[in-house]
Amino acid sequence: MGALVPGGVLAFDAGNSKTDVALVAADGTVLGTARGGGFEPQKVGAEAAVTGLAPLVQAAAAQAGLRVGDVPLVQQLSACLANADLPVEVEELTGVFERRGWAESVYVTNDTFALLRSGVDEPRGVAVVCGAGINCSGMLPDGRTARFTALGTLTGDWGGGAQLAEETFWAASRAEDGRGPATALLTALPLHYGKPSLSAVIEALHFGELSADQQLEAAPVLFQVAAAGDAVALGIVQHQAEEIVAMAVSALNRLDLLGERVTVVLGGGVLTAGHAVLLDRVTRLLAEYAPKAVPRVVDVPPVVGAALLGLDHTAAGATAQARLRAAFAPPPAA
Repeated sequence: MGALVPGGVLAFDAGNSKTDVALVAADGTVLGTARGGGFEPQKVGAEAAVTGLAPLVQAAAAQAGLRVGDVPLVQQLSACLANADLPVEVEELTGVFERRGWAESVYVTNDTFALLRSGVDEPRGVAVVCGAGINCSGMLPDGRTARFTALGTLTGDWGGGAQLAEETFWAASRAEDGRGPATALLTALPLHYGKPSLSAVIEALHFGELSADQQLEAAPVLFQVAAAGDAVALGIVQHQAEEIVAMAVSALNRLDLLGERVTVVLGGGVLTAGHAVLLDRVTRLLAEYAPKAVPRVVDVPPVVGAALLGLDHTAAGATAQARLRAAFAPPPAA
């Protein structure tokens, strides 16, 4: 018996903080969507993590007037997942999705590929995501890919919102006790947190009055201070730009794309927040090291890329892809 949605795609963009699901018909029509919490198989196990997606699948199917049952819902499942970093993790998650029976065929990859595919018209290019952490991927139409293990400092990574927040406090603390140069971060952080001094902010973090999530608020403070011209803050932002470009150039080189015109998709909260001081530096460095690369800040949710990867596997044409993109296009500016 065939799928309930012949030629259809069930797409997942599952990140650390949220998961988006889209049920898409063969012609690119979006039949249903759902959003839930983060996807963390490294904490709860692959089986439990995928089981946690079942209510989202049921919600998306219900919007389409369908019921998830014994018959496969779609032809192709396309799951772009955070924490699917190592081949063994991808293999395990693929097996779990296959056992769920939601689709006739299953494709699992890292969530950076959803970002990449959402920003290009064909599966060709490189993407750098800079959110809580940093990661990069690249792909070619012939199936070749470039990617990074992205396990943090252990695998040579630097950057992302969490690291920027730590660097902000590091620089401010050293300015306070004289180990480092003066910086406006020393006054900007207490002002942001409503405390009389940096020491008071750190004490509140240490004793749990301020949460770990609140510590991440230091990253936007960093960009504000950098935009005002503070040399220390600018140095941290410049380091972030260098890391973003280093990842992009490495992926381009590994795919033999350095000499070709190609899109470099930029996404994640740090890059989509519109910080000119960061984006301008990334653009200048990219022009220096990969002159033919064209940077593009993504303007659609990554679940679009996950669905497009699914349509790539079903050999859907350009019309279906355009219809899918149109469903998620940002509203025109007023």
